[in-house]
Amino acid sequence: MGAVVFTIGHSTHSSAKLIELLRRNEITAVADVRSQPYSRMNPQFNREPLKDALKGAGISYVFLGRELGARSEDRSCYVDGKVQYDRLAKSALFQEGLTRVEQGAARYRIALLCAEKDPLTCHRTILVVRHLVARGLRAAHIREDGRLEPHEDALDRLLKEVGVRGDDFFKPRQELVDEAYTKRGNEIAYVEKPATVGDSGAERFAP
Repeated sequence: MGAVVFTIGHSTHSSAKLIELLRRNEITAVADVRSQPYSRMNPQFNREPLKDALKGAGISYVFLGRELGARSEDRSCYVDGKVQYDRLAKSALFQEGLTRVEQGAARYRIALLCAEKDPLTCHRTILVVRHLVARGLRAAHIREDGRLEPHEDALDRLLKEVGVRGDDFFKPRQELVDEAYTKRGNEIAYVEKPATVGDSGAERFAP
């Protein structure tokens, strides 16, 4: 059996609450997979104060937003301004990020950190965990109430939420799960917003 990787969303928690949830699940390292590790609404989770708070709690911190973030800088991962998860997952940088998590999980009890409360509305699950599990790792999600949700249970929820029948006799479960991942990925994938029209009159896009 592969190592277990956990996920957690900081949501609107206080730093103390986040650390409590991490300690309750004996997490020893946090891998931040936010593309932009800053929050206007929750500045306690900006990269620097978060790193300091975790250090004070004896929890290691590493930023992997460049490798595993949802807002890729690789233009080949976009179609009409929208990130394509299948393309992003195949990129060398993303694969490098997966390898770092895989290697780290052999030494630490790691939690992937992003913002969203529900793991099923976040790329940490729909993109990152999907491909870690494909590499043989196991996964579980630390919920906002402290409950630990096994990834298989989360997948059962996902199938229901996106309207994929998990009991389809004619399709293997993995095919159904892949269909559900794709549907949710299309719903939550990052879409660039039109920026101000430049002096040249050409429309630009800002991440």
